[in-house]
Amino acid sequence: MTTDAVHSLTDEALVEAIVKTNDTLLFEVLYDRYASMVYNKCYGFANGADEAKDLTQDVFLRVFVKLASFKGKSKFSTWLYAFTYNHCVNYVTRNTAKKIEKNSVSSESIDIQNIGEDIDSTREFENMRVGQLKRVMELISPDEKMILLLKYQDNLSIKELSEALDIGESAVKMRLKRAKEKLVQKYNNMYTKDGESI
Repeated sequence: MTTDAVHSLTDEALVEAIVKTNDTLLFEVLYDRYASMVYNKCYGFANGADEAKDLTQDVFLRVFVKLASFKGKSKFSTWLYAFTYNHCVNYVTRNTAKKIEKNSVSSESIDIQNIGEDIDSTREFENMRVGQLKRVMELISPDEKMILLLKYQDNLSIKELSEALDIGESAVKMRLKRAKEKLVQKYNNMYTKDGESI
Protein backbone atom coordinates (compact mmCIF):
# COMPACT_ATOMS: atom_id res chain seq x y z
CA MET A 1 0.00 0.00 0.00
CA THR A 2 1.41 3.41 -0.94
CA THR A 3 1.95 6.17 1.62
CA ASP A 4 -0.79 8.25 0.01
CA ALA A 5 -3.20 5.32 0.12
CA VAL A 6 -2.47 4.76 3.81
CA HIS A 7 -2.99 8.43 4.64
CA SER A 8 -6.31 8.48 2.76
CA LEU A 9 -7.73 5.55 4.79
CA THR A 10 -10.52 6.31 7.23
CA ASP A 11 -9.70 5.84 10.91
CA GLU A 12 -11.82 2.70 11.00
CA ALA A 13 -10.11 1.16 7.93
CA LEU A 14 -6.73 2.04 9.39
CA VAL A 15 -7.61 0.39 12.70
CA GLU A 16 -8.76 -2.73 10.88
CA ALA A 17 -5.47 -2.89 8.94
CA ILE A 18 -3.41 -2.39 12.12
CA VAL A 19 -5.31 -5.13 13.98
CA LYS A 20 -4.76 -7.54 11.07
CA THR A 21 -1.06 -6.81 10.54
CA ASN A 22 0.23 -5.31 13.82
CA ASP A 23 2.08 -2.89 11.53
CA THR A 24 3.69 -0.16 13.64
CA LEU A 25 4.12 2.07 10.58
CA LEU A 26 0.35 2.06 10.08
CA PHE A 27 -0.07 2.82 13.78
CA GLU A 28 2.23 5.83 13.37
CA VAL A 29 -0.29 7.29 10.91
CA LEU A 30 -3.02 6.93 13.53
CA TYR A 31 -0.68 8.41 16.14
CA ASP A 32 0.04 11.44 13.92
CA ARG A 33 -3.68 12.04 13.46
CA TYR A 34 -4.49 12.08 17.17
CA ALA A 35 -1.31 12.77 19.16
CA SER A 36 -2.04 16.46 19.76
CA MET A 37 -5.68 15.79 20.71
CA VAL A 38 -4.65 13.08 23.19
CA TYR A 39 -1.87 15.31 24.57
CA ASN A 40 -4.36 18.15 25.14
CA LYS A 41 -6.72 15.82 26.99
CA CYS A 42 -3.87 14.42 29.10
CA TYR A 43 -2.60 17.91 29.86
CA GLY A 44 -5.87 18.64 31.63
CA PHE A 45 -5.16 15.89 34.14
CA ALA A 46 -1.37 16.26 34.43
CA ASN A 47 0.97 18.40 36.48
CA GLY A 48 2.71 20.04 33.56
CA ALA A 49 3.92 19.27 30.05
CA ASP A 50 6.35 16.43 30.87
CA GLU A 51 3.72 14.44 32.74
CA ALA A 52 1.23 15.09 29.91
CA LYS A 53 3.76 13.72 27.38
CA ASP A 54 4.28 10.60 29.50
CA LEU A 55 0.53 10.10 29.81
CA THR A 56 0.15 10.54 26.03
CA GLN A 57 2.78 7.86 25.38
CA ASP A 58 1.06 5.55 27.87
CA VAL A 59 -2.31 6.06 26.17
CA PHE A 60 -0.93 5.18 22.73
CA LEU A 61 0.94 2.13 24.02
CA ARG A 62 -2.29 0.89 25.58
CA VAL A 63 -4.32 1.79 22.50
CA PHE A 64 -1.98 -0.30 20.33
CA VAL A 65 -2.49 -3.30 22.64
CA LYS A 66 -6.26 -2.76 22.96
CA LEU A 67 -7.03 -1.78 19.37
CA ALA A 68 -8.77 -5.10 18.66
CA SER A 69 -11.35 -4.20 21.32
CA PHE A 70 -12.57 -1.31 19.13
CA LYS A 71 -15.73 -2.76 17.61
CA GLY A 72 -16.72 0.19 15.47
CA LYS A 73 -19.92 0.85 17.43
CA SER A 74 -18.87 4.50 17.66
CA LYS A 75 -16.47 6.64 15.65
CA PHE A 76 -12.84 5.83 16.39
CA SER A 77 -12.24 9.38 17.64
CA THR A 78 -15.10 8.99 20.15
CA TRP A 79 -13.66 5.67 21.36
CA LEU A 80 -10.22 7.26 21.67
CA TYR A 81 -11.61 10.25 23.63
CA ALA A 82 -13.19 7.88 26.14
CA PHE A 83 -10.11 5.64 26.24
CA THR A 84 -7.88 8.66 26.94
CA TYR A 85 -10.15 10.03 29.65
CA ASN A 86 -10.47 6.62 31.31
CA HIS A 87 -6.70 6.24 31.34
CA CYS A 88 -6.28 9.71 32.85
CA VAL A 89 -9.01 9.11 35.44
CA ASN A 90 -7.31 5.87 36.50
CA TYR A 91 -3.96 7.65 36.63
CA VAL A 92 -5.33 10.48 38.79
CA THR A 93 -7.18 8.01 41.04
CA ARG A 94 -3.95 6.07 41.57
CA ASN A 95 -2.15 9.30 42.39
CA THR A 96 -4.68 10.87 44.74
CA ALA A 97 -1.94 11.49 47.27
CA LYS A 98 -0.48 13.92 44.77
CA LYS A 99 -2.90 16.82 44.75
CA ILE A 100 -3.72 17.81 41.21
CA GLU A 101 -3.21 21.55 41.16
CA LYS A 102 -3.26 21.95 37.40
CA ASN A 103 -6.05 24.17 36.13
CA SER A 104 -7.36 21.71 33.63
CA VAL A 105 -10.00 23.74 31.84
CA SER A 106 -8.97 26.49 29.45
CA SER A 107 -11.31 29.40 28.78
CA GLU A 108 -12.43 27.90 25.48
CA SER A 109 -12.82 24.35 26.65
CA ILE A 110 -16.17 24.13 28.36
CA ASP A 111 -19.30 25.78 27.13
CA ILE A 112 -20.50 27.20 30.43
CA GLN A 113 -23.73 28.40 28.81
CA ASN A 114 -24.57 24.79 27.87
CA ILE A 115 -24.05 23.52 31.40
CA GLY A 116 -26.16 26.42 32.64
CA GLU A 117 -29.01 25.59 30.30
CA ASP A 118 -28.80 21.93 31.24
CA ILE A 119 -29.15 22.48 34.96
CA ASP A 120 -32.57 23.61 36.11
CA SER A 121 -32.70 26.79 38.17
CA THR A 122 -28.93 27.28 38.36
CA ARG A 123 -28.58 30.52 36.47
CA GLU A 124 -25.34 31.32 38.27
CA PHE A 125 -23.60 28.94 35.87
CA GLU A 126 -24.36 31.21 32.95
CA ASN A 127 -22.53 34.06 34.67
CA MET A 128 -19.87 31.90 36.23
CA ARG A 129 -16.36 33.09 35.54
CA VAL A 130 -13.96 30.74 33.82
CA GLY A 131 -11.55 31.01 36.75
CA GLN A 132 -14.28 29.87 39.13
CA LEU A 133 -15.20 26.96 36.86
CA LYS A 134 -11.56 25.84 36.76
CA ARG A 135 -11.38 25.76 40.54
CA VAL A 136 -14.71 23.99 41.00
CA MET A 137 -13.86 21.36 38.34
CA GLU A 138 -10.85 20.36 40.44
CA LEU A 139 -13.12 19.61 43.41
CA ILE A 140 -15.23 16.91 41.76
CA SER A 141 -14.10 13.33 41.17
CA PRO A 142 -12.08 12.43 38.05
CA ASP A 143 -15.03 10.34 36.78
CA GLU A 144 -17.41 13.28 37.10
CA LYS A 145 -14.91 15.59 35.47
CA MET A 146 -14.42 13.10 32.63
CA ILE A 147 -18.09 12.87 31.68
CA LEU A 148 -18.55 16.66 31.85
CA LEU A 149 -15.49 17.21 29.65
CA LEU A 150 -16.64 14.61 27.12
CA LYS A 151 -20.07 16.26 26.96
CA TYR A 152 -19.21 19.95 27.07
CA GLN A 153 -15.62 20.12 25.82
CA ASP A 154 -15.78 17.44 23.14
CA ASN A 155 -19.49 17.96 22.45
CA LEU A 156 -20.36 14.27 22.41
CA SER A 157 -24.05 13.46 22.25
CA ILE A 158 -25.77 11.22 24.81
CA LYS A 159 -25.75 8.46 22.17
CA GLU A 160 -22.00 8.89 21.53
CA LEU A 161 -21.28 8.91 25.26
CA SER A 162 -23.33 5.74 25.64
CA GLU A 163 -21.31 4.03 22.88
CA ALA A 164 -17.94 5.32 24.07
CA LEU A 165 -18.45 4.46 27.73
CA ASP A 166 -20.36 1.26 26.94
CA ILE A 167 -23.27 2.09 29.24
CA GLY A 168 -26.94 2.76 28.52
CA GLU A 169 -28.19 6.23 27.55
CA SER A 170 -30.23 6.50 30.76
CA ALA A 171 -27.06 5.74 32.76
CA VAL A 172 -25.22 8.47 30.83
CA LYS A 173 -27.97 10.98 31.63
CA MET A 174 -27.92 10.00 35.31
CA ARG A 175 -24.14 10.34 35.53
CA LEU A 176 -24.25 13.73 33.81
CA LYS A 177 -27.03 14.91 36.11
CA ARG A 178 -25.11 13.83 39.20
CA ALA A 179 -21.86 15.38 37.99
CA LYS A 180 -23.58 18.70 37.21
CA GLU A 181 -25.37 18.69 40.56
CA LYS A 182 -22.04 18.07 42.31
CA LEU A 183 -20.49 20.93 40.33
CA VAL A 184 -23.31 23.28 41.35
CA GLN A 185 -23.08 22.17 44.98
CA LYS A 186 -19.30 22.75 45.07
CA TYR A 187 -19.78 26.08 43.34
CA ASN A 188 -22.42 27.18 45.85
CA ASN A 189 -20.18 26.11 48.73
CA MET A 190 -17.26 28.05 47.33
CA TYR A 191 -18.87 31.26 46.12
CA THR A 192 -21.35 33.78 47.43
CA LYS A 193 -24.09 35.31 45.28
CA ASP A 194 -21.85 38.07 43.93
CA GLY A 195 -19.26 35.57 42.75
CA GLU A 196 -16.67 36.35 45.42
CA SER A 197 -14.99 33.61 47.41
CA ILE A 198 -16.60 33.05 50.78
